[in-house]
Amino acid sequence: MTGLGAVFRPQLPPERLRSIARLADDAGLEELWLWEDCFLEGGISTAAASLAWTRRLRVGVGLLPVPLRNVAVTAMEAATLHRLFPGRAILGVGHGVQDWMEQVGARAESPLTLLREHLGALRALLRGERVTTKDGRYVRLDDVALDWPPPPESAVPVFAGATGPRTLRLSGEAADGTVLTAATPPDGVRRARRLIDEGRHAAGRTDTHRVVVYLLTATGPGAETRLRAELAAEGLTDVPELGAAGDAAAVAKAVRALADAGADTVILQPTADEPDPEGFIRFTAEEVRPLVP
Repeated sequence: MTGLGAVFRPQLPPERLRSIARLADDAGLEELWLWEDCFLEGGISTAAASLAWTRRLRVGVGLLPVPLRNVAVTAMEAATLHRLFPGRAILGVGHGVQDWMEQVGARAESPLTLLREHLGALRALLRGERVTTKDGRYVRLDDVALDWPPPPESAVPVFAGATGPRTLRLSGEAADGTVLTAATPPDGVRRARRLIDEGRHAAGRTDTHRVVVYLLTATGPGAETRLRAELAAEGLTDVPELGAAGDAAAVAKAVRALADAGADTVILQPTADEPDPEGFIRFTAEEVRPLVP
């Protein structure tokens, strides 16, 4: 079954999150995803609040920019969420937007090396291992272990955000899942899967690797206009099969196309000017979900 969820975009003020998270939970939405975009809202704080306000909703963060975070802090926060809310937190890490990383003085000379080191240390810490990485270029730990790691029987997946070929291969090699942006059409998902599988093969991995992709979505009055305006603002108007506008049938068709291309979960991303965020959640859970096998 294809997973389905929606994004709470941080263009909305944080105080809107409670009502939307509770609505998502009550409507039976499977996943609500949050963003840690500079300089809007924190990923861990919003995830913790959303999890506390809800009963069964899974909450994803895509992504935590690794240049901003010491890996030990990332591991501590991830482990805490997984112990407080078993099986409901989904955390992804990534390069971050390089202009933002430059703006805060955190830009890495080699983002790929940093992400590789962060993923390796983070997954080891969450497995309850004691980690020393004194020779790391960016991640340097000396005899570090979590006092409260997730329970041994609880496998904690770590996702990586990826777009370019080298990062997609790295995600297959060193992460447990991959998050793809809304700039990824079905052919892009197929390409990503091939590159992820190359990384998995090189690392000898045979475990499950889940692919999550955002789908820019507009529904209701002016849907097509809003979708086209956002694609134009992002310079994506020439990318075929990108985004979905219209009723539930039209959106479900786009979701199925991404799933057929290799996505395990599709997260509907409203336009930044979505006029009815609560209605978008109900639309996803009550109208689109029944049409997606």
